[in-house]
Amino acid sequence: MNLLTIENLSKSFTDRLLFDNVSFGINEEDKVGVIGINGTGKSTLLKIIAGLEEPDSGTVTKGKKVRISYLPQTPEFDEKLSILQNVVRGQKAEEEYRNLEGEARAMLTKLGILDADASPRYLSGGQKKRAALVRTLLTPADILVLDEPTNHLDNEMAEWLEDYLDKFRGAFLMVTHDRYFLDKVTNKIVEIDKGQLYSYAANYSGFVALKTEREEMTLATERKAKSLYRMELEWIKRGARARSTKQKARIERFEELQDRKAIETDGKVEINALSSRLGKKTIELNGIGKSFGDRTLIKDFTYILLPEDRIGIIGPNGCGKSTLLNILTGKLQPDYGTVEMGSTIKLGYFSQENEYMDENLRVIDYIRDTAEYIQTSEGTVTASQMCEQFLFTGAMQYSLIAKLSGGERRRLYLLKVLMKAPNVLVLDEPTNDLDIQTLTILENYLDTFPGIVVAVSHDRYFLDKMATRIFAFEGDGQIKQYEGNFSDYKDAKLLLGEEEKKENPENGEAVDKRKAANIATWKQKDPKPKFTYQEQKEFETIDDDIAKLEQKIADTEQAITLAATDYAKLNELMAEKEALEKSLEEKMDRWVYLNDLAEKIEAAKENKS
Repeated sequence: MNLLTIENLSKSFTDRLLFDNVSFGINEEDKVGVIGINGTGKSTLLKIIAGLEEPDSGTVTKGKKVRISYLPQTPEFDEKLSILQNVVRGQKAEEEYRNLEGEARAMLTKLGILDADASPRYLSGGQKKRAALVRTLLTPADILVLDEPTNHLDNEMAEWLEDYLDKFRGAFLMVTHDRYFLDKVTNKIVEIDKGQLYSYAANYSGFVALKTEREEMTLATERKAKSLYRMELEWIKRGARARSTKQKARIERFEELQDRKAIETDGKVEINALSSRLGKKTIELNGIGKSFGDRTLIKDFTYILLPEDRIGIIGPNGCGKSTLLNILTGKLQPDYGTVEMGSTIKLGYFSQENEYMDENLRVIDYIRDTAEYIQTSEGTVTASQMCEQFLFTGAMQYSLIAKLSGGERRRLYLLKVLMKAPNVLVLDEPTNDLDIQTLTILENYLDTFPGIVVAVSHDRYFLDKMATRIFAFEGDGQIKQYEGNFSDYKDAKLLLGEEEKKENPENGEAVDKRKAANIATWKQKDPKPKFTYQEQKEFETIDDDIAKLEQKIADTEQAITLAATDYAKLNELMAEKEALEKSLEEKMDRWVYLNDLAEKIEAAKENKS
């Protein structure tokens, strides 16, 4: 059953067109994720659906009994009431209030708010967002409209919300940049792109595949139109005579081709890795500790950052992750222990909150204040070119910062940090308020960054892409190191739990044995490495196998271009290309494993000799 319908909606903000005559609907079973580049109008769309903002034109129609509960990006509270009273406020009957009170307290506790009777004036911004999330979820609704519900949730909280929404019987529409979250809970993706809405009946992974297919077919149509235009242009140049109906029709077709609007392609945040030279001495943390009052956040922690380290820091909200970053960057002194920093260290710190921005500055001037140009592996790149690569087109570069959305300001701040060419990047919740496209390119940038990256994040997808080592806060000031990305960490924790269950869980020796083994840490010694017979044979041929797959993909792409108008053949070729790319991905993973193993075998031989 249809719950809400948007028809022919248009909306502009100052001189920017957000929606141009768009339509779509929300049905009973819809679990919708809204995505798009920052500044395209995602939050505005949610406000229009929630009835908090009016479109310039078009209609929003919902059923008479359809109830909407809305989570804003920046929630507000009545400070005269307690947190609990704010959360359950609006319930009509006293009995209904009492029934909700227990559930509200339990949900607030789950989200890290332990004193529900305190005033909301003492809550941090993240705590206010989590309290507002509880308020939204407890409000009876047929449609939940959620603006960035996963911001300020740690991994355990995000998994709890996934489970809650998975069981929710109504529909929901949400903006989030958490790609694993979108994969888990959505069955439809709505993309806002250049004033249009594109709807995909899939979760995030399905959306990526379907969008690629749509763009390739659109580009194929554009190539055909350009080819036809060149042919018609030559015919016109030869001197067309408009004497017959056929010739008149051909001239009209030429004029239509000439006047057609060219297809706009997405901008790309593409950037070569920029960094200053990193010397032999990096940053050394020697037995550091930090407490606030009687609460110990960090206890006896030692680590020497290695060149090209990729460290992801995880743990519950308030456990001390940002404190560790502040000690690492020299913004905060430890209670004991030392922090030694190499003379060549050049820090780039992307904090949770943007630095002060003069709203009267133009975008280009804000970046030029850092550097007029930078050197990359491909030569000199100007500040203007860098802005262009970060989706600040020519017109936007000369706009005032005051006109930028919150997400666009985060993107601009990120660009400024990278323009400083640091050799140690410290990122505190970098995925908050950045759109998925910028996140994807940031991840690709970090892949080629020759320096050190240390990031606090609750974004599991980002941690899987970026991290090769996890620092996990595990209570009582203990920080444990786990080799691999976030998924490897989860597997290691699961393995540790299973091993603990096999032994007597009531026997304290199980925990002591786990600590002694420390099987998941980077200090673990590998058994003597060696190839099996099959692995040796595979290692000898894998480079050729990869080259053959890459050639097949190239041939298939050429065939796709030639079959642009044959949709049956095009679908067949697209499926073939997808299968080849999957095989290549698997083969590349295997290549990494075999080459790592070969290096370990060689190192073992050298050590033995």
